[in-house]
Formats: sequence, C-alpha cells, structure tokens
Amino acid sequence: MAQNGTTENGVPPNPAALPLPQPCRVSDIKHTKLFINNEWQSSVNGKTFPTFNPATGEKICDVEEADKADVDKAVEAAKAAINRGSPWRRMDVSSRGRLLHRLAELLERDRIVLATMESMDSGKPFLQSFFIDLDGSIKTLRYYAGWADKIHGKTLPVDDNFMCFTKHEPVGVCGAIIPWNFPLLMFVWKIAPALCCGNTVVIKPAEQTPLTALHVGALIKEAGFPPGVVNIVPGFGPTAGAAIASHMGIDKVAFTGSTEVGQLIKEAAAKSNLKRVTLELGGKNPCIVFADSDLQLAVQEAQKGAFYNQGQCCTAASRVFVEESVYDEFVRLSVESAKKIVAGDPMDPQTSHGPQIDQQQFEKILEMVESGKKEGAKLECGGCSVQDKGLFIQPTIFSDVKDHMRLAKEEIFGPVQCILKFKSQEEVIERANNTHYGLAAAVFTRSVERAVSVSSALEAGTVWVNCYNALHAQAPFGGYKMSGNGRELGEYALAEYTEVKTVTIKLNEQLTV
Repeated sequence: MAQNGTTENGVPPNPAALPLPQPCRVSDIKHTKLFINNEWQSSVNGKTFPTFNPATGEKICDVEEADKADVDKAVEAAKAAINRGSPWRRMDVSSRGRLLHRLAELLERDRIVLATMESMDSGKPFLQSFFIDLDGSIKTLRYYAGWADKIHGKTLPVDDNFMCFTKHEPVGVCGAIIPWNFPLLMFVWKIAPALCCGNTVVIKPAEQTPLTALHVGALIKEAGFPPGVVNIVPGFGPTAGAAIASHMGIDKVAFTGSTEVGQLIKEAAAKSNLKRVTLELGGKNPCIVFADSDLQLAVQEAQKGAFYNQGQCCTAASRVFVEESVYDEFVRLSVESAKKIVAGDPMDPQTSHGPQIDQQQFEKILEMVESGKKEGAKLECGGCSVQDKGLFIQPTIFSDVKDHMRLAKEEIFGPVQCILKFKSQEEVIERANNTHYGLAAAVFTRSVERAVSVSSALEAGTVWVNCYNALHAQAPFGGYKMSGNGRELGEYALAEYTEVKTVTIKLNEQLTV
C-alpha cells in the first residue's frame, strides 16, 4: 500500500540518494507469551502453537496460545485499567497524546528489527515492510497522538430555558481481531484511535503472524502506558477470537478479515451484549481504465493493485476493466511488466514478490487459477508455482475474463490479475457495481469530468483516480455493502471509539436574558 504517500514497491523514489536499510539477524525471539496487564504470561491451558517463515517453511518459534480463559483475564485487566479513578482514566488528554508519540518513537528506534520480523513471519519483502508497513504504522500513531486533546463536544441551542452540550467519552473495553496480511499496520490501525479516545484494548493478532504485535507489547510497556491498557492475546479465531466477539465485558469489537468471519462476529456481538462492531472485510475491487488515460501509468498502478503483497490485500485490483480500443495494448504491456517482477528471498533488496502466507492459501489461489482456465479465460502469463520455491506463485494474468466467471466474482487473495473489456462508461459502471462488495475502486482517465462522475457513481468506500492503494492516516477507509461497517483512519474513526453524551441543564429564570 502507498501508506501515507510512501512509494508502492518499498523502495524510495531515488534509492541511489541514500543507502538502503538492511535486515538484521533475529536469531532469538524474546516475546512469545501473552501480554496481559503489562506482564508476560503463559496461557491458562499451557498450550503453544508454532509460527513459520513462509519463505523457507522453517519454524521460527512457538507462541503461547490464548483461549477463552486468557481472554477473560485480559478483559478483567482492561476493565480495571479504565475504571473511574484509575491512572489511565485520570490521565490528562495531552499526556495520552505524549504516550502515543513515545510509542511512535520506539517503533522508529526498532524499525529494522520490526521490519525484519514482519518479513520473517509474513513473507513480505523486507524493503516493503520497512518503507511501507513501518512508515504507515509510525505515521498513524503520530496522527492519533495529535488528536488526543482535540476531541470535543458541542454546545447546542435548544428550546426553552436550558443549557445543552455534548461530551465525547470512551466506549470502554475495545476488542480487536486483526489479519495476517498487514500484521503490524493493522495492529496500529486498531490501537491508535482506541487509545487516543481513552479506551482500553484486548487485541488478537492472527495466528500466522503474531510476532510484531508481541514485540510492540514490550514497547507499549516501555513507553509508559499503565497496566491493562493494551492486552495482546495471540490465538485462533474459533477460540480466542470467538471469546472476544461474544464477551459480555467487551464494549466494542473491530475486525479486519474475511466477510464470512465478519458475519460470525457481528452475530456473536448481537447475541451477547449488542456491542458495537466495526468491520473491514473483503473486496472485489474494480479498476477502470479509459482509453484517454496514460496507459503506461494505468498498467503500472493496476499491477501494484493486483500484485502488491503477493495479491494478499483486501483492496486488490482483481477486476481490471479496460476500454475496448486500448484493451489489447493494455494486456500486452501488463504481461511485459509482470514478467519483470522478481520473486525470491524477502530479505533480498532485489525481491519485490514474496511467498503466499501458508499452504492453505497457496492451494486456494492455484485452485482459482484452474477454475479460470476451465471457464474459458485466457492465461497470458504465470498461473503456477515458482519452481523449487515452496509457497511462491508466479504473478498471473488472465485476459478475456467474463463477469460470470469465478475469477471475476470471488475474492482470490493472491497474485492474479483479471482483465475484462468494456465499451461504454454506462456499461462499465453497472458491471463494476454488480458485486456484493464495495471496498475500493479506481479510475484512470485524463478527463476531470469523467473522473468526478465515475467516482460518484461507483459503490465503494474509497475511489482512487490515476493511482492505486494510496492510503493515508488522515483519510477514512472502509467499505460499502458486504465489505464492512464503519470507518478506520482519519477523524471519522474517532466516532467509532467514543460515546456521545448529552447533558441538559435547567437554568434559573432569573439568570437568563
């Protein structure tokens, strides 16, 4: 992602101007236990689970496995931390902001270690981890640190002899369940606005990628956050995740992941205590290329959308609609570009394409590729694993994709670009919107009028014009339809983490004018 404007491929615009960072050697993982009440704790049941390096298949370490009993302990600590009279509850709002700034400084200090761990645990290229994931995480913390003392209510003119005003108060204990594709970035997207508003957090990192979240737990304690403010419970969805979603002591839950699991979380929240829910879910995102666009730019950006993070993005440009008159040229340029992508060791600075996260995802992607072949799409390049490289899949392009095909309807979550043809603006808008999803979309055109009209017509929470994956801490992000509820990032996210209280005071008649 071009988080906060950072370049998409992980390398700065002029790499010759400065030495590129190098990954460090991480031979011993220090933090593998649950982080509850600012303490490292073993799980109640004594279980652990392994985490693997997807690039090599080697086990990195074993991590303590949380389940319901551990979530109960974490919620108890979080509730105690937000009780009236607690250090966190009594803390000045500006002091909350300073703690978030301090945490950002510690991430900056440990940037190379965190980027190395992120690449080890998820398989993404190190330079992308360093320049995009870490940069976005640090900037998001700093952005919400600045908001801590600027959240306020309003004074309202009401009828009769009353004074009326509103206050914005913390929701309470916030649960968070995050995915494996952007482990550290999603961790920060969840905790930064929650802490900015004065809440406490119980967060479950994905079982595939728990390591950077646990490292940040140590930094949270070092920064000076009081015990119980942030609690980290690595574990599995059906146990620890389900316990968070249904817990009567959790007041709000935020989830990023699949639409199917999002539905389960919303159901569990409703059946328990009607806790607030924000969901950032799947997408089948249209990327529309008009004939008047800068075609080379459109090819470049559409491929970033399709292949960045090995296609493991909810925002992936998996439906590329190209106007008929430039279709063949777009396909030719896309294939030419895809063949230049370097797959290999994520720690190698030349690498821009790493492995898929695990065997299950690897097999699912290849099964989707086979479905495309069977349904009549034309395989232009890729379509198979990289020889002798485990979970690596070649960047894959299909042309002649039709709307009824699985490739055009289902979220692939892999390095597969599907290129469709269209004739008119009205036609492509209708086809782009013909999906249950509505997360993101893109438009490539030189016409300002067309850019405005098409972006207005698209049913998506984010529309990029002549760019792709341009995400910023200041701009809200979230989906329409089955791509989720609520918004993350920007000022809009603050509403998800605050309750609005109305206070109305009867005035003495003698004191009014």
